[in-house]
Formats: sequence, C-alpha cells, structure tokens
Amino acid sequence: MAGKEPLPAEPSRAAAGAILTIDLGAVRFNYRLLARMLGGARCGAVVKADGYGLGAAPIAQALIHEGCDTFFVAHLSEGLALRAALGPDIVIYVLNGLPPGTERTFVDAGLRPVLNSAEQIRAWDDLGRPSLRPQPAAIQVDTGMARLGLPPEDVVRFTEDARILAGIQLTLVMSHLACADVPDHPANAQQLKRFQGLRPWFAGPDFSLANSSGIFLGTDWHFDLARPGAALYGINPTPHLPNPMQPVVRLEARVIQTRSVKAGAGIGYGHALVAEAPVRLATIALGYADGWPRRLNGAAFFKGTALPFVGRVSMDSIILDVSALPEGAIAPGDLVELIGPHRTVDEVAADAGTIGYEILTGLGNRFHRVYTGGDA
Repeated sequence: MAGKEPLPAEPSRAAAGAILTIDLGAVRFNYRLLARMLGGARCGAVVKADGYGLGAAPIAQALIHEGCDTFFVAHLSEGLALRAALGPDIVIYVLNGLPPGTERTFVDAGLRPVLNSAEQIRAWDDLGRPSLRPQPAAIQVDTGMARLGLPPEDVVRFTEDARILAGIQLTLVMSHLACADVPDHPANAQQLKRFQGLRPWFAGPDFSLANSSGIFLGTDWHFDLARPGAALYGINPTPHLPNPMQPVVRLEARVIQTRSVKAGAGIGYGHALVAEAPVRLATIALGYADGWPRRLNGAAFFKGTALPFVGRVSMDSIILDVSALPEGAIAPGDLVELIGPHRTVDEVAADAGTIGYEILTGLGNRFHRVYTGGDA
C-alpha cells in the first residue's frame, strides 16, 4: 500500500500571499505577568487548537524557557503531536478526556486524560488495576458550566469508596469558569463555592479553577494551578479594562494589483458597492479561505494610513480603497497590516461581531509564518 502523501510545506515568504508574525517574546512576557499575579500558585498553559492557531510546539517550547512544565490540549491527536515536539518530561493533559479504546495510547505517550464522566473514570481505573500501577489523570468537575465534567455530588460519591479510584493516580481536580470575563457575574462566586466544597474530599491532587480571566478575579480563584490560554496570545482577559497583555501577532497581506475605476463602477461580488466618484483600489492576497471573516467590514493599514475594505471579502482577496495615499505610493508586492499596531486582534474581532479566540484559531495555513523572540 502506498504511503501517505507528505504534508505541503509552509509557503516561503516570497510565495505566500500573507505573512503572519508571532512574537514569542511577547508570549513569554504575558506568561511572566500571569505567573507573578498567581503568587504561590503554579502557572500552566493552554495550547489547544495548535496554540490558538499560532503553533503549539513553538509556543510551548518558548514557555518551557519560562519554567512552564504543564500544558493542556483539547484532543488526543494534539497531545500526541505535542509530546513528539516536547519530549517525555513535560506534563500534558488532554481536556476532552478519554475516547473509548484509547487508554493504551495515552499510557504509551505519557499523556494524562482529564476524566469527564463516570465511564471515563472506570475505563482509566480498570487500566491501572491489573498492573497495580495507577496511571496519572485529572478529574473535571462541572461547577456550573454544563459543558464537561461530573457534578460535584458524583465526584464525592467516587471519593467515598477508595476502591473505585484505586487504579488512578489522581494528580489534578479541575473545573472551568463560565463567566470569568465578567467579574461581577454571580456565577463566579457560585462556582468558586462549589469548587471549594470539594477540597475536604481530596488529600493529594492539585486543584485548578482559573483560566486567563479567572486569574484576574483574585487569589481565591487561583488554587494550586492556573490554566491561562487566550491571555498568553495577547487577547484581553479583562474586556472591561485596558489590555494588560502584550500583542503577539502581526498579520500582513501582499498587494496583488492596483487600479483606478471611474464613478459608477461596480466593485466586488454582487456589486455590493458602486463607486460614487473615481477611486483608486488595491487588491490584497487574503480572504475568507485564510480565516478572515467574510462579514468583516474593516480596514488595512499602510504606513499608518487606514485603507477601508470596499465590496465583499472574497475567498482569496480583499479590495481596498487606497485613495487616501498619494498616487503611486502603494504597489504590487507591498504589505499592508491587517492585525498589528494599528488594529489589535480584539478590535478586529469586534468589527466582525465575534471574539479574538475565533479570529486567531481561524487563521489559515497559507501564511508564511515568522517566529521572533523565542530565545530572548
């Protein structure tokens, strides 16, 4: 049987339509800021969805330089890829838990499942019993999000019978905050109280509740280990306040063509815009196939000048109004900024009616990626 086709190589800078620059130095700065806020609690890192679209392996390798030794991914496949990149000594938890029949794969790769149901607990417990070698894992408790995890009362029932967990080396008890980005939301205090109520039932494992925004709720939410994700990548964990995190990404797209059109010219699909006067245009090599939302009516920037989108976002291109620039100031091959100093990820997300998480994780694989600051 023929082997699998190799994955396509990342496009070179010259061949790519857009350049995505990831500042690993900023990721490291953000991690240090969060770790300092935690005081005596440890700081892990969530690198699921390929490091929120920015590359789980280089992100994790940069954070290891800052002393991070515990990472969280969503899927088993992500855990296997990260283990191959990081080697055997780093702790990797798989948040979505234990798919049926994958127990041996977890053990062989040294991955720790986050057990979210009674069925997953029993399967992991059964694995550890015959060899009398309990295997490490986390248990997730649903304290008020109704997404993943066991109700607190079910967790207590498991702990009341020591025989049930005899095959599990329980290293972490965790829950997830539903409303941490709204500090005065009553759910935050309710979830904290439910989670605190579990402490007496466990003697050994660490407890973990705070995500990025949860770190900013205060020390009561910190417990033993925090799990920041979005804040590491520059997304504001305190939307009601100025962003304390450093920006991490810069996205620039290449100009393909420039032209001038007369009044009355239809622009883009459906002629969604008809020029009311003569206008100079530039078409750039980025579109919704690259993760740029089709519904987004924004602007790009060239040397500090805003260049509004005109017409509809296409699959592979966007048309810009460049009339604000001197004639001939922009030409094919020039780069315009979509995300960067003039437009943050959160601002782009607001323009699109979404959140920064969706913008970052949606960025496609056609960019040439540049990593800076990883060893700084």
